[in-house]
Amino acid sequence: MIALRPRSAALAAGHTPAPATPAAARPAPRHARTPTRALALAAGLALTLGVAGCGTAPWDEAAASGTPTSTAVPTPVPNDLSGGATQRTLTAGAITATVDYWSTLAMDKWTATAIKPVSISMTTTVTPDDGHKVYLQRAQMQAVPANAGGSLPALDIQADNATVAPGYLVLDPYSYSQTFNVGPVPAEATYVTLQFTYDFLVQTTPTSTEYAKQTVTDTLTVALSD
Repeated sequence: MIALRPRSAALAAGHTPAPATPAAARPAPRHARTPTRALALAAGLALTLGVAGCGTAPWDEAAASGTPTSTAVPTPVPNDLSGGATQRTLTAGAITATVDYWSTLAMDKWTATAIKPVSISMTTTVTPDDGHKVYLQRAQMQAVPANAGGSLPALDIQADNATVAPGYLVLDPYSYSQTFNVGPVPAEATYVTLQFTYDFLVQTTPTSTEYAKQTVTDTLTVALSD
């Protein structure tokens, strides 16, 4: 049988009971957060967001790096003889001239160094058509090579002056034909501009030996092959 000693007896025997732990010194529950730690977490989150806001978003950087760059495409040179031939209707006063242009040299052979022929065929009508005759006194062509930077030195003028007076009869159904040659041009030229000038004489009356002079001009652009 165990004998129970009174509290006083225990104290007397030298046993001192452990002091009670104050409530303030007890450890906080695991789910609780101290104010200092919460403030530190909030400050760190704010710093992270601030740094991220100063730069470019990752998706923006990816889009920027993947954007293709544009490449300038040279403007194609127009070619009035690309179809092999062309026809123009020119008017000078009472005279209407119909001119056909063509080349016997294929367009892929129109290089800077080649001799490039250009042929013309012309007929005219006059208004009113009451018997006035029309004569071609002079036909000329000048070739001006050029590139995207501008015109280059022009070639010499080529002219066909009538060898009969008052000129070549060109009133329909009579026609005029001629071939001019475009000589070598600088290697940097990408096209040539052909400038044509036609001088006509038309009778002042159907039986008159007096004539009125009319001049008409025309221009063709022909691309050069590499």
